[in-house]
Amino acid sequence: MKFTLSWLKDHLDTEAGLGEITERLTAIGLEVEHVDDGAAFRPFTIARVLTAQPHPDADKLRVLSVDAGPDVNGGKPLQIVCGAPNAVAGLVGVLALPGTYVPGIDTTLGVGKIRGVESFGMMCSERELELSDEHNGIISLPSDAPVGMAFADYAGLSDPVIEINLTPNRPDATSIHGIARDLAASGLGRLKDAAVDRIEGSGACPVSVDVQSPTCTGFALRLVRGVTNGPSPEWMQKRLRAIGLRPINALVDITNYLTFDRGRPLHVFDAAKVSGSLTVRQGRSGEEILALDGRIYALDESVCVIADDKGPESIGGIMGGEHSGCDEGTIDVLVESALWRPLDIARTGRALGIVTDARYRFERGVDPAFMEPGLDLATRMILDLCGGEASERVVVPHRADAPGQIRLPFTEVKRLTSLDIAPDRQVELLERLGFAVTARDAEGADVIAPSWRPDVEGKADLVEEVMRLTGVDAITPQPLPREGAVAGRVLTTAQLRDRLARRALAARGMLETVTYAFIPHEEAVAFGGGAPELQLENPIAAELTDMRPSLLPSLLAAGGRNAARGYGDVALFEVSHVYHDDTPAGQLRVAAGLRRGTAAPAGAGRNWAGNAAPVSVFDAKADAIAVLEAAGVPTDRLQVEAGASAWYHPGRSGRLKLGPKVTLAEFGEFHPRVLKKMRLSGAHCGFEVFLGALPEGKRKATRTKPVLELSPFQPVRRDFAFVVDEAVEALKLVRAAEGAERKLVSSVSVFDVFTGASLGEGRKSIAIEVTLKPAERTLTDEDLEAVSQKIVAAVAKATGGTLRA
Repeated sequence: MKFTLSWLKDHLDTEAGLGEITERLTAIGLEVEHVDDGAAFRPFTIARVLTAQPHPDADKLRVLSVDAGPDVNGGKPLQIVCGAPNAVAGLVGVLALPGTYVPGIDTTLGVGKIRGVESFGMMCSERELELSDEHNGIISLPSDAPVGMAFADYAGLSDPVIEINLTPNRPDATSIHGIARDLAASGLGRLKDAAVDRIEGSGACPVSVDVQSPTCTGFALRLVRGVTNGPSPEWMQKRLRAIGLRPINALVDITNYLTFDRGRPLHVFDAAKVSGSLTVRQGRSGEEILALDGRIYALDESVCVIADDKGPESIGGIMGGEHSGCDEGTIDVLVESALWRPLDIARTGRALGIVTDARYRFERGVDPAFMEPGLDLATRMILDLCGGEASERVVVPHRADAPGQIRLPFTEVKRLTSLDIAPDRQVELLERLGFAVTARDAEGADVIAPSWRPDVEGKADLVEEVMRLTGVDAITPQPLPREGAVAGRVLTTAQLRDRLARRALAARGMLETVTYAFIPHEEAVAFGGGAPELQLENPIAAELTDMRPSLLPSLLAAGGRNAARGYGDVALFEVSHVYHDDTPAGQLRVAAGLRRGTAAPAGAGRNWAGNAAPVSVFDAKADAIAVLEAAGVPTDRLQVEAGASAWYHPGRSGRLKLGPKVTLAEFGEFHPRVLKKMRLSGAHCGFEVFLGALPEGKRKATRTKPVLELSPFQPVRRDFAFVVDEAVEALKLVRAAEGAERKLVSSVSVFDVFTGASLGEGRKSIAIEVTLKPAERTLTDEDLEAVSQKIVAAVAKATGGTLRA
């Protein structure tokens, strides 16, 4: 919402300056987004084109001799090259001299040569000054515009323009009068609220109105005969330009002016172009309308239109039609002031993609009590500016329920805002805003909201009005109360399991995905679903027809899309719902993961089977166990059962169970038939952990975690290769190395296993990597040698192994 300071003061009698007004606007909830004090337009001056000669080397350019006034170039004419088609001798326009920043082209001008001819400035179009989108020619001012005068002073651009940000619940603030009312209520001046004189008119209006659509809740119409439609007065044009509107003609400018001045959108029809009576009805299939924006819109039964005997002439509450629009030849004009249901206007505007100032106000709610006064105000301005004679009005009265009373307990202001405001002050502030207090006692007051505040529905809204006029900055910040005991657990068990599962899988190098809960029917069938009750009646896409019975199809599809773009080695996971039937019990919470290609778990390091081994059933099993372990499941009691659901490979899959009946997870490599059906290839393994089946852990007294101590010293890695009997397990060797020096050894991993005739019959070599993390000082060669001897001795004692030569 934009308005100028002088325009605001037409409605507000105040001595306050620009700074005080903008500060108060923000304080009362009308947040000021931008203030333009006109400084950017100061360098631009009015200049007259003396001569316009063709450019010697360019057909579309002209060399102008321009008079910029006595203070520029010693009063001598300037030479300027211009390509505008309307750059002719005698034109008075706007000149930008070298050194001037032109906002529309984001350029600071300099003296330059254009096709070999020097140019000492630029004649500007409206778009180059960001006054409008017009750029077909340079600005053409009246011939009596004073040459040499600052364009900002002439055009009223030195009048500060204020732009505020409105929330959707403030339709009253879409008018300058409404903004002035708020400022006056806050104590910043007095509202100039003169009543609109009623104009009865003479003679009946020859056009009748038939309202058939429920979208229209009131309609007023009048004919003004014998008008002279031409340019609107300069003061009106200046104000419209200042807020970004392009003046058109007096009749149209009056409606635009009142839209902003009083928040009352109106429309004018050229009566000579209206055939018969007007009917407010729903559109019909196949109907079209050429709107005032030059576009043709297809209509249907959802769009409310104003039609004559020939067809639609206006899209109700949004935009008029080109056919019945007013121009310089208009002699008789029909003035319309109507009311529309906000939701219908919003729905129609969104469906047609039309954004207008009228729609902006009607979809928020226009003051119904100002329907007829708005018609009278527009009529008075037309009579004053264009002449003519007004007819009697045709009115379809506004259909609305009587305003209801709202009870405001005085204590609610203190309870909801912490502001201690006296009851008398609360009543005073509401009455300043136009609220009617019908009854009052010691406990509270009965209040009726004014017609221009459809957003006020309950006592909380009244409290908000009192609070914002008092000032949000008057609320003293208060810290939240601190309880004497440690706060209890906030998250539920299910939420905690979700969080723990996500963290555990992310720590293993997997990336979280969020996929649709809908999958193709063929994929649902392949993963145990496809039941009729889980098929969608109105899917968001033709192929996404079924609720997913498993997370794995979505993850497999995501992995395939990544592979198609060159990222074949991916590890993905998701924690979400799956659907086995249409009952609440059939909706299960699952954590699932997928590994593809050679996407080994994070931190795996060097692998004894090679650095780029394809993923396998063991990777999926480790992922599933990691989730169960993070959720607090006693993994030492887990039972592993060979084989899993039909979409897994029968010989490379399994289940993790707690007891013979409770299945906690399934894991494995995927069946080749399933991969073929989904058009996938390569190594794939995955798992699903059924979070709802996990046992509830016993709550134990918690202990404070010890302080995290990180060593500032560089870790050291040493490799050892031990020759042991073939029956010795690698884990036994790893455990022995870990226990050799617990203060220094942080991790041990196997990276190579070798068997061969050179080692002897029944012997094998196991190579391990030992990471040492010193805590007190950097390790010396002597320290490393001592630790190495301890590791060799511990392994020899536990396994009988010796260092490989």
